[in-house]
Amino acid sequence: MKRVQRIVGVERDYAWGSPDAIPSLLGRQPTGSPVAELWFGAHPDAPARLPATFGETGPDLRTHIAADPVGALGEDVVSRFGPELPFLLKLIAPARPLSLQVHPSLERARERFAAESAAGIALDDPTRSYRDPNHKPELVFALTTFRAMCGFRAPRRAAELLAGLDAPLAQELHAMLRADPTAEGVRAAFTSLLDDATRPSAEAVHEVARACARRLADGSPSPRADTTVVKLADAYPGDPGVVVSLLLNPVTLQPGDALFVPAGGVHVYLAGLGVELMAASDNVLRAGLTPKHVDVPEMLECVDYVAAPPIRIAPEVFHGATRVFYAPVDDFELAVTTLTDTDGGPDHPLPGRGPRVLVCLDGRVEVSSRTDSAVLERGDAYFVRADEGALRGRGAGTLVQADVP
Repeated sequence: MKRVQRIVGVERDYAWGSPDAIPSLLGRQPTGSPVAELWFGAHPDAPARLPATFGETGPDLRTHIAADPVGALGEDVVSRFGPELPFLLKLIAPARPLSLQVHPSLERARERFAAESAAGIALDDPTRSYRDPNHKPELVFALTTFRAMCGFRAPRRAAELLAGLDAPLAQELHAMLRADPTAEGVRAAFTSLLDDATRPSAEAVHEVARACARRLADGSPSPRADTTVVKLADAYPGDPGVVVSLLLNPVTLQPGDALFVPAGGVHVYLAGLGVELMAASDNVLRAGLTPKHVDVPEMLECVDYVAAPPIRIAPEVFHGATRVFYAPVDDFELAVTTLTDTDGGPDHPLPGRGPRVLVCLDGRVEVSSRTDSAVLERGDAYFVRADEGALRGRGAGTLVQADVP
């Protein structure tokens, strides 16, 4: 059995995806269809394939792990997470905004997954909100400029953005936040925009978007916020999520930056290309800015309303070549290694242990262990079993690696 096993990621063709960002990164010819995400993991919805068997009934990474969970994952990982790979590594390429969303806590996911299963809702039912019993904290590592919104602004700052907008809905929200500039005031404003009982009309949303457009034309003091409203209104006309954006923190990641989104953190990804690493889950609770299923009541139950700045993770550097991003969770960590020895040069230790997934973003890197080796070129991905031990790399290129702390 190979312990450094090549895998083939699974494309996800969500409508918001870029048709060329991921294919171009991996040196492939775009087909014209959107490639929103490329999954390198063992989640039951889309486990990575083993290249020796391309048939629909052939084994995949999930099957490979199930054949020997302790050898593939290690005793420590199995004892903590069960016989499942605890993380999911992806490439993500939004070309248009995707989903006003939040992810549940582990306790909530277990409870609600069990409830939906007991109610007889099929796992592939598009109206199902919980597709597995796991939480989904996630980290995004930017490969290009990556724009997002994440978490709530300070209530007084959100009130400032709403002030002066010539639109009744904006004035109502402004008064609400001025009267209660706390997390409860944010909860009230956010809920009033999304709850069916108080949800504003499409025309009320249009009025706010037009007011932001006028303010932009007149020299807005907050051009980024107003531009976001206008662009969201073009993509999702009449959706209350357009106005919600004024309550959220804007985030711009430059290449090499990383953002962590905890359970309960409201977020919207706007545009860019990045590596995304998360707990092995596909639980997404949406409330707008999407053609997909929304579950507003459940989403509102899971939101953390405390205003806080976005969580940017600074890396620690090892051996002069590897940056490790330690997220504040037990499920995963991300390492990015850049080697520059074009003539081969010496081996470099690759941090990490247990089950690992490696993806080569550029160049050519030879990865070796005590018993096995593989050469990774742009677009190649490999799964390394826990029983293979430490890795070393040589060559010139960039590898991203997911592993378990």
